[in-house]
Amino acid sequence: MKKLILMGRSECGKTTLIQALRGNVIKYHKTQYINHYDVVIDTPGEYAENSTLSKALALYTYEADVVGLLLSATEEYSLYPPCVTACCNRPVIGIVTQTDHEGAHVERAHNWLDLAGCRPIFHVSSYTGEGIWQILNYLKEPGDKLPWETEEEAERPRAVISDKYGDIKQ
Repeated sequence: MKKLILMGRSECGKTTLIQALRGNVIKYHKTQYINHYDVVIDTPGEYAENSTLSKALALYTYEADVVGLLLSATEEYSLYPPCVTACCNRPVIGIVTQTDHEGAHVERAHNWLDLAGCRPIFHVSSYTGEGIWQILNYLKEPGDKLPWETEEEAERPRAVISDKYGDIKQ
């Protein structure tokens, strides 16, 4: 699988998403330093919120194949300036989290990530499982076998197609 680094504000759902991607039981855990898991790098929200610490995020992107910018659907504003992904030399995907929250504004968060330059953009709920398999399929490399696939399906070439907004269509 491609290695993914997750970035976003505190409590936007980075660690919870990692737990969901790995199939773990979801429980609250405050990330206080950079955590390296098998194919995911988890970063503290303070790194994205503080301009002094944000420089470290740029360095950690070199250890990943894909950068994931997370934005909660409950956010009132976006940390990400327009076209910020042009600063990165890796593919940058957008991940709208907490889509199942009663106060979620999924389309607004999607538009902010689109404006930042993220392609594609995934909508996920770590608690319901919505969007989790789409991210795993995106990160999948030839020869990787996901838990729900047969050997034949794992070996079959697949096309990732996105619409004009960068959303994945399978």
